[in-house]
Amino acid sequence: MSGPLEGVRIIELAGLGPAPFAGMMLADAGADIIRVDRADRATYPPREDPHVDLMNRGRRSVAVDLKHPDGVALVLRLVEQADGLMEGFRPGVAERLGLGPEECLAQNPKLVYGRMTGYGQDGPMAPAAGHDIDYIALSGALEAIGRAGERPVPPLNLVGDFGGGGMLLAFGMVSAILGARSTGVGQVIDAAMVDGAAALMTMTYTLRSAGVWGDVRGTNLLDTGAHFYEVYETADGRYMAVGAIEPQFYAELIRLLGLENDDLPGQMDSAAWPAMKDRFASIFATHTRDEWEAVFAGSDACVAPVLSPAEAPDHPHNKTRNTFTEVAGVVQPAPAPRFLGTPGSIRRPPPNPGQHADEALAEWGLSSNEVTDLRTSGAIG
Repeated sequence: MSGPLEGVRIIELAGLGPAPFAGMMLADAGADIIRVDRADRATYPPREDPHVDLMNRGRRSVAVDLKHPDGVALVLRLVEQADGLMEGFRPGVAERLGLGPEECLAQNPKLVYGRMTGYGQDGPMAPAAGHDIDYIALSGALEAIGRAGERPVPPLNLVGDFGGGGMLLAFGMVSAILGARSTGVGQVIDAAMVDGAAALMTMTYTLRSAGVWGDVRGTNLLDTGAHFYEVYETADGRYMAVGAIEPQFYAELIRLLGLENDDLPGQMDSAAWPAMKDRFASIFATHTRDEWEAVFAGSDACVAPVLSPAEAPDHPHNKTRNTFTEVAGVVQPAPAPRFLGTPGSIRRPPPNPGQHADEALAEWGLSSNEVTDLRTSGAIG
């Protein structure tokens, strides 16, 4: 029970995807988070086996009917003791529930109120529905991802939902909580996935402004245009990832591929990149992935095997660093980043809705009689 956020209290109004991921990061770092789930999703007695959604790990769940006046009053009472509240509703939903920033900051002027949406709280598209693929499309990120002459490729939902969404919301919460502790004044965080995905494109905009990045995808340094930043198929139908950008690393790559004595074009001669890709492809196709991994082991050629999610936890490097861990019988990514002085942890497996009402509400100041009354009235599940 440690972590740099030990003692920070946050209320999470249950939502989907990026907001729970932000809650996972904060909980892994030690924050005490009450997850407010929907009352109609609770079971009684509560299920004890962990919920399937790993992003909900580390929190305790209270199932609250937010359309019940006593349920809203309960959340506002918890707000009085909280450092932050996070919600991932569409704009206006929290206000209609009576739990918008105005009501919550009136209860606690030091509160940090984090809002996660796709398009933000204002702008012509703010009310519209969407998903990761839409947000990264609007930000300019999606158009740049893919091979030459092919359609853009959605990079799972990592860029909008989790990189530009959940991680930036978590960063915003920590930043604003630090500010509130210094000034005594809370604030609202408008975390939009379009904004976050655009922020992740800053290096690409740097390269464009420097004139070294063109707008035709699949033809640039880092988008598979270069032969030294590409994925190659091996003899057994698996793949190796090559990322030898710096000249000294490229020289090592050339040496280990057996090409050091050949008359090769310059590394940055982009006109020669397609032919060099064909040449690299034919070489990588001569050995299996494991054989190539052995060739490049311990080198600075910047080459790694492409592992599946099933394989990654068993790779020797990941096993040595405990990059993955097992909680309640489920293998999952371990908390990151690592805090060597105050290490984070997965305090508990994902909760079922309403599983911790008595325990969590007691710790946040409610008596057992008050909890019973809330349950009797239907305000909590």
